[in-house]
Amino acid sequence: MWNFTGTRALVAGAGGIGSAVVRALADAGADVVVLDRDAAQLAELTRTGGAGATDGTGGTGGTGGTVRGLNVDLTSADACHDAVTDATGFLGGLDVFVHAVGTNDRRPVLETPDDVWDRVVAINLSSGFWLGRAVGNVMVPSGYGRVVYLSSVSGLLAHRDHAPYAATKGGVNQLMRVMAREWAAHGVTVNAVAPGYTETDLTRAYLATPGMRASMEALVPAGRLGRPDDLVGPTLFLSSAEAAFITGQVLYADGGRTLV
Repeated sequence: MWNFTGTRALVAGAGGIGSAVVRALADAGADVVVLDRDAAQLAELTRTGGAGATDGTGGTGGTGGTVRGLNVDLTSADACHDAVTDATGFLGGLDVFVHAVGTNDRRPVLETPDDVWDRVVAINLSSGFWLGRAVGNVMVPSGYGRVVYLSSVSGLLAHRDHAPYAATKGGVNQLMRVMAREWAAHGVTVNAVAPGYTETDLTRAYLATPGMRASMEALVPAGRLGRPDDLVGPTLFLSSAEAAFITGQVLYADGGRTLV
């Protein structure tokens, strides 16, 4: 369905939705560098990520694109800058950037300590700014780029026990809108895909709580929770040449969650 042959892509986040996006881009012919601090997750993804997956040494094979992993902690500006520099060097340029890094810590505002706030903000929002700024410094001079952030319905809705997470996702939405305005004249689009509650390794334990799955599904008009593959199509569309006139938008892929 998609043809990304010759496309040079950088994806931050090797788990869940990020993993699904990496595999889809590689299967569609893109050469992908994926960033994550989980070495085991990176090793598995680079081993199986596409027909041309690599073990991180740069070798290729198969008929799809290549996948190369970089083990990096993205909670500092320097690390993010260096990761983009390294990825651009490996790829010979940069056409697509997808930010799929995120964490959550569910607790009431009055029970949220400073270290939890700082950690969630650093991972979800600050990494998005630092990586996006570095990516923009590559894409804007080249006159082309597609930037996609994974946001959340929590950036719009007021879920209990989600204060740091919701604040960062609302921040991501506004960050990408400003980037979109500043970079539009240079051929660079910046958008966000906002999932509803999605089944990933990070949500498995929470959904296993008695009654939790049923209560969450009851909030979704589609009658089910999201899966990582549900986010692949929207993300690849916004990463494609066909989305050239779409920028600064939040695309909700939520089974209708934001309708109720």
